[in-house]
Amino acid sequence: MVKIGGWGLPKTKRSEAPFFTKNQIVTVFDQVAVLLELDGANLFRVRAYQNASRALGQLEKNLFELVKSDSLTQTKGIGKGLASLVEEIVMTGEWGKLKDLYDKVPAGLVEMVGIPGLGPKRARILFEELEVSTVEGLKSACEQNLVAELQGFGAKSQKKYLDGIDLLRRNQGRTRLDVGLGFGLALKKRVSGITGVIQVELAGSARRRKETIGDLDLVVSATPENQKSVIESVLNLPGIADVKGAGGSKISLILEQSVLVSDNSGGKLDQSLSETMMNRAEDSTIDAQIRIVSPEMFPFTLAYFTGSKEHNIRMRQLAIDKGLRLNEFGLMPETEIEGLVGIDAAKYSLSCVDEGQIYHYLDMDWVTPELREDNGEIEAALSKSIPNLVEVSSIRGALHNHTTASDGQNTLDEMADEARRLGWEYIGIADHSPALRIGGRSIGVDPDAVEIQASEITSYNEKMEDQGEIFRVFHGSECDILPDGKLDYSEDVRGKFHHVIGSVHAINTW
Repeated sequence: MVKIGGWGLPKTKRSEAPFFTKNQIVTVFDQVAVLLELDGANLFRVRAYQNASRALGQLEKNLFELVKSDSLTQTKGIGKGLASLVEEIVMTGEWGKLKDLYDKVPAGLVEMVGIPGLGPKRARILFEELEVSTVEGLKSACEQNLVAELQGFGAKSQKKYLDGIDLLRRNQGRTRLDVGLGFGLALKKRVSGITGVIQVELAGSARRRKETIGDLDLVVSATPENQKSVIESVLNLPGIADVKGAGGSKISLILEQSVLVSDNSGGKLDQSLSETMMNRAEDSTIDAQIRIVSPEMFPFTLAYFTGSKEHNIRMRQLAIDKGLRLNEFGLMPETEIEGLVGIDAAKYSLSCVDEGQIYHYLDMDWVTPELREDNGEIEAALSKSIPNLVEVSSIRGALHNHTTASDGQNTLDEMADEARRLGWEYIGIADHSPALRIGGRSIGVDPDAVEIQASEITSYNEKMEDQGEIFRVFHGSECDILPDGKLDYSEDVRGKFHHVIGSVHAINTW
């Protein structure tokens, strides 16, 4: 069965209907459409799953209620056959014959589709013409110049695939920030609730908010007498797939998707986001290293394991220049410790209640984790000129947001309501223009529908004004730039928007 980067049929954790959520079914139907195309299925069948996935994604009504009332076929884009399959999935937890399709398609072909610029149609051609069924097989075929010689491909496509394979391999073994951070914050929340834990923080690339995350690093503060019980409690937390090691002050774990399960106490969008995160992490695991240290050692351990390596090297040299030794255990005067190392030397460490004091001892401003890459932040901290980063609380609004009018998963009203809940002063709606096509169908807003959306936005703004709220919805568009350089909508239509975001989606058509 296909098991590549979250591809696969999810397993239910429920004991009664509904066994799966709308978002889980949408994800599977998207995958099935790709698998069918890889398998050479009839185009109409491929589009049936694409249309059903889109229809379910835009569905505002409760899917479970529609299934129970046998009225799902009233939803445009869902025929009797797929409505029956959805009913089976929701009510019984079974996926019909879809498992056969997942078993049939080579996993390597699915991984190939993950190469930038290589879609299922071309992957199928490579499979049929060159018997390529893995990423490594494709790389070999490109290096032998076999792909360039295929009709419809050429040298440019061949180079693009080689570059894409390099990018894919460089990111292999790492997790995207949104997924990895989801695991990290979920683990942090569970550990922080353990009796005896004083403080807990993410470290490593997750704390520095890098685009991808390798292993998770968590630093935990607990008094020596409580550390053993804290370790035992950590080992009994839900969501642990395996324990790779546990001893002393360090625990090595493999986390599974169930660590992400929340109490769903938030609003509708919070629940939707939680479901989306669960789907993205389907069948995913991530390694985690947890270090339990004393409160006195916590700031030093946190700083050390936050990194980066390059930043830490510069910090250690600055300490040496001042006659100090800086490491994960403390900041010690060389004159005090002589030949002592590790925890023995830490007994003579200067006292720091937080990371800021470490930097203070070195005559520096505190450096926010996102800047710790040795890209000039050391010099800025020494000259007291560290820049202020944009915080979540700084955000007043955003102009590029999609709704169910194109490929978003929430309605205009839901998006605007959530923006207000976040304390924003405005939100810009910018759905796709009609030129963007996925699976042979337009997913954008037709020119005739622009007026309808404008009317909805006007009504919402008038409601805000009547309520005395200082909040506004701006009407925009993510408008495709066509191969001839023109914009998708006519000038008359574009003139109806508050803002237009130019966008290129189909590079290969230029």
